[in-house]
Amino acid sequence: MPIRQLSETMINQIAAGEVIERPASVVKELVENALDAGASRVEIVTAGGGLNLIRVTDDGSGIPEKELALAIARHCTSKLSDDIHDIRSLGFRGEALPSIGSVARLSIRSRTASGDSAAEIAIDGGRVLPVKPAAANRGTTVEVRDLFFATPARLKFMKGERAESSATSDVVKRIAIAFPAVRFTLAGPDRSTLELPATDDTPEGRLARVAQVMGKDFPDNAIAIDAAREGVHLAGHVSIPSYTRANALQQYAYVNGRPVRDKLIAGAIRGAFADVLPRDRHAVTVLFLTLDPGTVDVNVHPAKADVRFRDPGLVRGLIVGAIREALAGAGIRAATTGAAGMMAAFRPGAAPYSHAGPANGHRSYEAAYHASGSGGFDPLRSAQRPLDMGYAEPRPRSNGFAENEQAAFDTGPLASADARAGVAEPAEALLGMVLGAARAQVHENYIVAQTRDSLVIVDQHAAHERLVYEALKNALHARAVPSQMLLLPEIVDLPEDDAERLAMHSDTLAKFGLGLERFGPGAVAVRETPSMLGETNVQQLVRDLADEIADNDTVETLKERLDRIAATMACHGSVRSGRLLKAEEMNALLRQMEATPGSGTCNHGRPTYIELKLADIERLFGRR
Repeated sequence: MPIRQLSETMINQIAAGEVIERPASVVKELVENALDAGASRVEIVTAGGGLNLIRVTDDGSGIPEKELALAIARHCTSKLSDDIHDIRSLGFRGEALPSIGSVARLSIRSRTASGDSAAEIAIDGGRVLPVKPAAANRGTTVEVRDLFFATPARLKFMKGERAESSATSDVVKRIAIAFPAVRFTLAGPDRSTLELPATDDTPEGRLARVAQVMGKDFPDNAIAIDAAREGVHLAGHVSIPSYTRANALQQYAYVNGRPVRDKLIAGAIRGAFADVLPRDRHAVTVLFLTLDPGTVDVNVHPAKADVRFRDPGLVRGLIVGAIREALAGAGIRAATTGAAGMMAAFRPGAAPYSHAGPANGHRSYEAAYHASGSGGFDPLRSAQRPLDMGYAEPRPRSNGFAENEQAAFDTGPLASADARAGVAEPAEALLGMVLGAARAQVHENYIVAQTRDSLVIVDQHAAHERLVYEALKNALHARAVPSQMLLLPEIVDLPEDDAERLAMHSDTLAKFGLGLERFGPGAVAVRETPSMLGETNVQQLVRDLADEIADNDTVETLKERLDRIAATMACHGSVRSGRLLKAEEMNALLRQMEATPGSGTCNHGRPTYIELKLADIERLFGRR
């Protein structure tokens, strides 16, 4: 077949395959055009999941009549200057309208502020109709009917109306978060109306918009983020560790106001929450990255959902560091939804109160409680010597308590505090603490404490497990990790680029106990491995590190492996379920929880305590 020039319609239909994937893609492109035009109100109407009708109306600046023909031509745009690296608008490629018009019936009716009347232009499956006068208010109305009628094969890949409507709603919500001063409405006969009133472009206004989209519970369970490094600014909110979701759909990320789905940002969020969430739970986040447009490439794909950073390591490090610092500085907090679930459990006929446990493949709490017997973790019975774990004493402390508080766990037979017989009333000052004063121990595992306005129930094993874990991590990362010399160096063959990357990070890897060096072209020699790993697959470890450095320019894989070992040791070394505690022991545990970052959840991501407000208790008894 001879080489020939494709027709303009065929070119547009090919482009539509990349730009217009489903009705939600059309809504995204049209709403972004409205926002670029300075709209303060955007109304979206759909029918048939968006396949039958999509209508987007705005009150923006409008399109002059003489430019309507250009607006539907490929690669015609008013948003791009001569510098492709200085992109400050949501759209810039000039492909959306001609792509939509090539596969659907498209009409554009627009009027500028200075125009005496409106004008309208239409495209029917790629066939352009002449411009004609119309009646309209200031702004633009774009109507798309019979989407993909010109490419019927694409219709076979569409999902049901409900799924398409849900995808459209998600797109509108994702964009609306970045533009709190704009009023959005989404309506149609196939779905209930979504209305997001305008707030204002202040931190309070942005949080109010987030609450409109994500629910009123999120602000009460969120921590503010505000950090900057080398010209990159990060702001937004992340949920506390005890407030999670079963998927990552409520993780919103924006780069210079543009909604993105970037794997680097998603990976950084996972890394920041790595040791405070179960593997099958996800944090809720809204993060805004602001940086010089010249340092980020948004022209990676026609859909503009992917971006590339000039310095990905800087961006990832900023996100991970800012979130971890915020979590540490937020103190101990319980999710407000925990009390709601607990109250629901008390009502007649309610399902038992429970929290999502670890994913399949992770042992249960019951198994963890009894894994090493009632005595807990004993380093003298362990294959790992205490000296290798960073302890100076022959026997390690089982927690991070002060010496006088630790003594309470090490001395004498422990008596139950269930009946509080002979126990002095706690000092009034303890009631003002976050976790209050211990009142009792029930079922030999749960500490019941009282504050001035609430009742607190603490899982003693889960809480102490977190404290031991944090103490172990601090000891682990306070100095170089002990390493063990290999009798014979392990030679790992790698691509030349991977070997070079590992060599560049050799000093950092040495701090974690992994000693390696170049061994000719395309290979590295591993001479030392971290003692805590024991016998390990050196080949796989080095290849995993090389892959991570290639993706993120970090060596978090090795650190995470060491942290997982510390978590296992903490689980064995913690106060066992079924151990009786004295009142002073319980109060010592509560005080240490208040002083330890992340102690609201255990190493497995389960909550360590639940707080029930006095007002909630009174409602249970009909007193309110």
